[in-house]
Amino acid sequence: MTRNVPGGRELLVFDHRDHPEAGIQVPAGGVDPRELLTDAVLREITEETGVAAVTLGAALAVQQRPHPHTAQPRVTVFFHAQTTETRDTWMHTVAGQEGDQDHGLVFRCYFIPVQQAAGLLADNQGEFIPLVQQPNIPTTTY
Repeated sequence: MTRNVPGGRELLVFDHRDHPEAGIQVPAGGVDPRELLTDAVLREITEETGVAAVTLGAALAVQQRPHPHTAQPRVTVFFHAQTTETRDTWMHTVAGQEGDQDHGLVFRCYFIPVQQAAGLLADNQGEFIPLVQQPNIPTTTY
């Protein structure tokens, strides 16, 4: 998810307060049964960052590779989303239902310049950063 600021475009990232080994990430996650991809994107952004002021744009890319922990096949669809969020950094505690994998995790959310993101992101999430560096990102809205 990006925002436009006077200095250029910034990317929203987060890291785990209690699990720094997880690295810097962008909001991501699974799709629930019978959930639309677009609904899953918005849900994951809100769950992991607390940001609700989101405009969901186009699906930009698809990545297929084994899950890093289970080696099971995994398909990831990368969407572009934009926000007007004004905070530069904040702590967010994941709510959700007791027993959920992320329930209670604390994430430090912050924005970084998009051009710095590709080499910083864990789990190959930076692979498609060049697509959000373009001046004219596809704007299909859902």
